[in-house]
Amino acid sequence: MYKIIAQEGRAKRAVLETVHGTIQTPVFMNVGTVAAIKGAVSTKDLEEVKCQVELSNTYHLHVRTGDKVIKELGGLHSFMNWEKPILTDSGGFQVFSLSSLRKIKEEGVYFNSHIDGRKIFMGPEESMEIQSNLASTIAMAFDECPPAKAEREYVRPSVERTTRWLERCRTKMKELNEKEDTINKNQLLFGINQGAVYADLRIEHAKRISEMDLAGYAIGGLAVGETHEEMYYVLEETVPYLPKDKPTYLMGVGTPANILEGVERGIDFFDCVYPTRNGRHGHLYTNQGKINLFNAKYEKDLRPIEEGCGCPACRNFSRAYIRHLLKAKEMLGMRLCVLHNLYFYNNMMEEIRASLEAGNFAAYKKAKLEGMQLNGK
Repeated sequence: MYKIIAQEGRAKRAVLETVHGTIQTPVFMNVGTVAAIKGAVSTKDLEEVKCQVELSNTYHLHVRTGDKVIKELGGLHSFMNWEKPILTDSGGFQVFSLSSLRKIKEEGVYFNSHIDGRKIFMGPEESMEIQSNLASTIAMAFDECPPAKAEREYVRPSVERTTRWLERCRTKMKELNEKEDTINKNQLLFGINQGAVYADLRIEHAKRISEMDLAGYAIGGLAVGETHEEMYYVLEETVPYLPKDKPTYLMGVGTPANILEGVERGIDFFDCVYPTRNGRHGHLYTNQGKINLFNAKYEKDLRPIEEGCGCPACRNFSRAYIRHLLKAKEMLGMRLCVLHNLYFYNNMMEEIRASLEAGNFAAYKKAKLEGMQLNGK
């Protein structure tokens, strides 16, 4: 059940009720590809940094440790010790990024594992079965993710195949949710809109998949080579053709600025590896812009990463100490930086929700962007 609480232009403040709890949107999902957040962050840490939804990857968990093993162990929630919602992506993006190792057919994709080279086949039915074994809250449909700048002659038939695959995903999920040994019989299916940077193909596809009455809809195939302006244009053109009474998810995006722009254009769900990846390299988000703790000027800086921040790093340690840990290659330094960045993102989403409820999102967005640019992007 999805309910809009407040709106400002196209921006939405909503709630999505799931079998694993209520998701307050707009929401940033914290990426835990192999059922773990990179940077030695546990699910208990995720609760402390205000995470609502954890995101894991179908392809990676299928090739190692194996979805069947995870099912035997009670599903991802039990395996990870995480009670809140989990979204699993379909594996499509990872499979299609293995361009030298895969072959696309109507039935699905044949490819070689990036770990041991063994031959694997994945199609809509296989992706749904893996995600059912993982027992995630939300499963993503299996799609092809063509490059944003792919030729139109390639993109159109690719999108048409993605539509046919979505129909197969829906049929398979219905069947799986009715099976006696299925762990999560209330698993939700989100369809994915594709079409590269071609607005007419995007709109045509959005209209077609909207007829399927799915639990939610994602916009895929962005942040893969196009400019920010092109991405925003695609969102402006496409989002109005997706159901307004269903959540909308922008996959793999992005920077704080991308998120603010996405919210303004009607997006509910976001995910991105930036906060964890940047954190592991000492690059930290603050309301005055990004800082690089490896810079010598922080060597004797006894201030927290950001004054007033409630994250575990800022509450307990100085920039000087965390910089020392990073320079000494101590894992604690990386962990503290990741915790700070995830807290920053999740806290920003809290602020966005509050500004939408108060009816001042436009003013909040302007102030946030201006503040973060004071110290560079």
